[in-house]
Amino acid sequence: MSGVTYTHNTHRTDDTLDTSETRGTAAGLGRTPAPDTASTRTTSETARTPAPDTARQAPPPGSGRTRPDATGQESRITLDERLEHVAAVTAAHAARTDAEAAFPVEALAALRETRLLGLLVPSGEGGLGGDLDALLRAAERLGREDMSVAMIFAMHCQQVAAVVRYAKPSLRARLLPRIAAGDVYLGSVTTEAGKGGHLLSSASGLLEERDTMVIDRFAPIVTGGAHADGFLVTMRSPGASSDGQVSLVYAGREQLSLDQSGDWQPLGMRASHSVALRLSGHVPADQVVGEHGDFRAVAMSVFAPLAHLGWSACWLGTASGALARVLRLLRDPEGRRRHDLGSELLLTRLSRARQRLDTVHALLRHTAGTVATARDLSVPSVQLLLNALKITASEQCHAVVEDLIDVVGLRHGYLKDSPTALERALRDLRSAALNYSNDRLHLADGRLTLLNPEVTLA
Repeated sequence: MSGVTYTHNTHRTDDTLDTSETRGTAAGLGRTPAPDTASTRTTSETARTPAPDTARQAPPPGSGRTRPDATGQESRITLDERLEHVAAVTAAHAARTDAEAAFPVEALAALRETRLLGLLVPSGEGGLGGDLDALLRAAERLGREDMSVAMIFAMHCQQVAAVVRYAKPSLRARLLPRIAAGDVYLGSVTTEAGKGGHLLSSASGLLEERDTMVIDRFAPIVTGGAHADGFLVTMRSPGASSDGQVSLVYAGREQLSLDQSGDWQPLGMRASHSVALRLSGHVPADQVVGEHGDFRAVAMSVFAPLAHLGWSACWLGTASGALARVLRLLRDPEGRRRHDLGSELLLTRLSRARQRLDTVHALLRHTAGTVATARDLSVPSVQLLLNALKITASEQCHAVVEDLIDVVGLRHGYLKDSPTALERALRDLRSAALNYSNDRLHLADGRLTLLNPEVTLA
């Protein structure tokens, strides 16, 4: 990252993203040109070095340590420069955090330093003013190094987008500048025992007490919960007559008592550190995000579309990174001696892997464009498209890595210490179909299909 010049705090308005890279409205869903994925670089692909020391030695973008360029002027730092710093830090620690099932604290620190935690915060409120395209580019890039880090980042941005769009002015004024400065990493609390992963219901009652709200909530899975600085929590609304009347509430870590239980030892996504938490405390009444009882509006306009788009970008990045590392292995002199690059079976498997990636990439970009321009995201055709993206990306990206394991065999496809890292990618991507289960989405899609007899395609 040497040569990067940057302004921080003292010249906040210069700290927005280079407008040649991102355009559109912050946190939102403004259409932007599709990125040039051919220009996407990877740390592990190009170097496969586990410890890019330069990433730790150079002033991180956003650190506030600025340097003038040759003309003596401070220039804007680009999204790619911020991402490359975080990607390098992520790559340096990915094997260890996976082995130890440890939260990637170094990557989170880099996200804070580069202020990428404020990617979707409007520039007028101190953020980088990024849009949906910037989010997808970032998620895909980080996914190439570590799917856990990419998912942590994408889910944080999903929470930020909800705050930007639905928080009351007083909460926005208190919270968004802190997110923009990298001080607040947001965790999501939507899981609940006994509801089977259903997003739009909650049995945990939110109480009103004078001008505060009382939170007492257990969640069996909270990604990064032990490290989050604040949470968006779904709870049954005060006075609700059914579990479907849900409110979304922001709670800062300093406003809560947190009790972590159990351990996190999964097959994959081990660095996501998705632990069980009990949260209890009082928060001001203005910390409800959206209207009481109308979490569905937040879910349909922000949570669901950004989840499916963001997750798919993470998975696409992980599968793309796997293919790139395999190609590097095959093309180096040792690889050429070990593998017959003219083998029809090898060529066919590579072709299928690439075909799957291009299919997911095309569907991701088409869906992002549809979300950016659709007047109503709740109509069946758009919901079906979003669900199709999630299902397709989860299946096809996992299949890519399966194909690649067959290409390179036991040594580089199945063992942990191979520079291809296919073993970790396969374990991580196995979670994709389970993350808001594909089975649940197929049931929803069946019902939505019945509501669209004209078979309108979004």
